[in-house]
Amino acid sequence: MAEKKRYRPNVAAVIVSSKYPFECEIFIALRSDIEDAWQFPQGGIDEGESAKTALFRELKEEIGTDEIEVLAEFPQWLSYDFPQTVTKKMYPFDGQIQKYYLVRLKPEAVINLETKEPEFSEYNFVKYNEIFKHISYFKRPVYKKVLEYFSKEGYL
Repeated sequence: MAEKKRYRPNVAAVIVSSKYPFECEIFIALRSDIEDAWQFPQGGIDEGESAKTALFRELKEEIGTDEIEVLAEFPQWLSYDFPQTVTKKMYPFDGQIQKYYLVRLKPEAVINLETKEPEFSEYNFVKYNEIFKHISYFKRPVYKKVLEYFSKEGYL
């Protein structure tokens, strides 16, 4: 019998710049611990913490600001498995189950990647059609589902 996989509860943010809705630029960041791995900010949900509370905490920890406005929430939790290159780092989890939010940076937000425990070395705002040129291969199916949903709903 196959062993049941363990998924880490996680929250993720699709961040649009403060220029939204006049310009639709989406934030991506380069991980400092995995070569050439661009992604949306994300992080674990602590025991007893709501997904929305984790969203604000994780953004503050990862990009130095929680000055955001929540625009929408993906209606389901989505999961993905880690590739072999990441499995050891994330033990005992086989992957992550995530709640996605679409958020807009407030005009006064200042991004600062030099946080207490930096996870990203650089960031960029890209157009919707440029995202998949950068994003790590194993995250693409989930990102595609999330971005298509927010687009269908009229946000992107």
